[in-house]
Amino acid sequence: MLEQGRVLKVYNSVLYAAAEDGVVACKLRGKMKKGRSDTGIVPGDIVTFVRMNEEEGIVERIDARQNLLARPRVANLTQIVVTIAAVAPDPHPLVVSRFLVLAERSGVRKIVLCINKTDLYRGDVRTLAADYTAAGYPVLCTSAQTGEGIAALRDCLAGEITVFAGPSGTGKSSLLNAVDSSLSLATGTVSEKIGRGRHTTRRAELIPYADGYVVDTPGFTQQDLSDLTPAELTACFPEFAGHTCCRFAPCSHSHEPDCAVKAAVEAGAVSRARYEAYAALLNEIRTKRK
Repeated sequence: MLEQGRVLKVYNSVLYAAAEDGVVACKLRGKMKKGRSDTGIVPGDIVTFVRMNEEEGIVERIDARQNLLARPRVANLTQIVVTIAAVAPDPHPLVVSRFLVLAERSGVRKIVLCINKTDLYRGDVRTLAADYTAAGYPVLCTSAQTGEGIAALRDCLAGEITVFAGPSGTGKSSLLNAVDSSLSLATGTVSEKIGRGRHTTRRAELIPYADGYVVDTPGFTQQDLSDLTPAELTACFPEFAGHTCCRFAPCSHSHEPDCAVKAAVEAGAVSRARYEAYAALLNEIRTKRK
């Protein structure tokens, strides 16, 4: 009898699918191994399988994905929580915008920015959130140490399939442990020498939580956006959408005269830091496409 399940993790060519009566360890049928050459099966994929015994099965079909986060690869998400630290490592607008672009690129409709380690920040954390709130992103300010914002984060996660993405050392695993101590995820510290976090999460895995799932993922300090076109990059900055009356169409919002986005930056309607991050990413894309 055919059954359906959601892939929780993939390890050594074995995928672990959540079925109605528990987790089943499945392998791909031989013909599927030959036909699946794009990205392979990733956590979050929905698969149809047949049981070999109570605990093992063979995958017969993989359903089409609703969305896919490129790195770390996780499919069929309902929400992405981009997690940065208020300090240690200090948030850089270019790094934050890079992760937000990747989130926008994934096709996941709900994107939340979480600013963690607020207990270590000496200023008003709202100043860190201002540019992203103005861009339309919900922002949560949290501290895994003091408990600030943890209740709001719990509410945000309930019933969703949520991936935590962001640079290493921002406290993603610590936040999940604060949300639910039974998760017992491994945590690490920020390297004083390189100013970045050490990877404590080795692979992406869906963890059942509050009628949904949370995904703890490896952190990455750099993300490649070279497959984006300039037009696709522009679409990943939602605050640009209200400023489309440029003299030229299409407009890259970089060198062209009479650009509505650049005018909005000068008028203070669009964050200069966000625009500068956009310009840097645009230059990066153009350089790599040459």
